[in-house]
Amino acid sequence: MNVIEEFEGVKEYFSPRIISEVNGQLIKLAKIKGEEVPWHSHKEEDELFLVKKGSLLMEVEGMSSFTMKENDMFVVSKGVEHRVSSEEECWIMLIESKSTKHTGEVESAITKSFDQQQY
Repeated sequence: MNVIEEFEGVKEYFSPRIISEVNGQLIKLAKIKGEEVPWHSHKEEDELFLVKKGSLLMEVEGMSSFTMKENDMFVVSKGVEHRVSSEEECWIMLIESKSTKHTGEVESAITKSFDQQQY
């Protein structure tokens, strides 16, 4: 599988798509543009972010905001409030547990169910 080609299948912003699974961890692709992701946390799961194209503003509870660039990686620890945004289109890969809810316990206009994240 070519990951960059798989990004072409992601048509909507803030709508992660599951592309694979390994040992109960889901590998997802998403495109981000704008500030629609609400502050949220994942009570029991860590979440890995890898920027593949563009830049991503990462806001994490207890830390100064920082910008991730192409090929930067960051892990948000379980229970930590966070949100992401991007002024221009940004492509990210996420690795997270199957049990991870897209926007934690926060329901918003961009929240997607597990079924909505399937290709």
